[in-house]
Amino acid sequence: MDFENIQIQYLDDSIQRLEYVGGKSDWIDLRAAEDISLKKGESALIHLGVAMKLPEGYEAHIVPRSSTFRNFGLIQTNHMGVIDETYCGPTDWWRMPVYAVRDTVVLKNDRICQFRIIRHQPRLVFEEVAALEGKDRGGFGSTGRQ
Repeated sequence: MDFENIQIQYLDDSIQRLEYVGGKSDWIDLRAAEDISLKKGESALIHLGVAMKLPEGYEAHIVPRSSTFRNFGLIQTNHMGVIDETYCGPTDWWRMPVYAVRDTVVLKNDRICQFRIIRHQPRLVFEEVAALEGKDRGGFGSTGRQ
């Protein structure tokens, strides 16, 4: 099994350390680094308590946990956060932009989102053609409802 070393800085000693559980999922939970109360309709940048130096050629994708909306009534406003390896300075803290659909409270060390690290997309060359020759599926939304 291959491993990549990632330098990580924690905001303080009260932040629960990241843990790679393994198994079938390669997503790693991130936690709130602060207590925060939001009223319905408010937005905030929730501090995640970590900064990392990712390996060259990699980026992190941050998304809500499947229970984030149910537990907290929060929607991640950018739907998926992307952090590349250049965001690695001592003040480049990871945060989650959220919008509250109901009054809510998030406590420090509550698990609110998750991330995974992937390689950058390879460089692409776009070849223009007059028409595509693949099998036509019927256009956008053509797979039906069931």
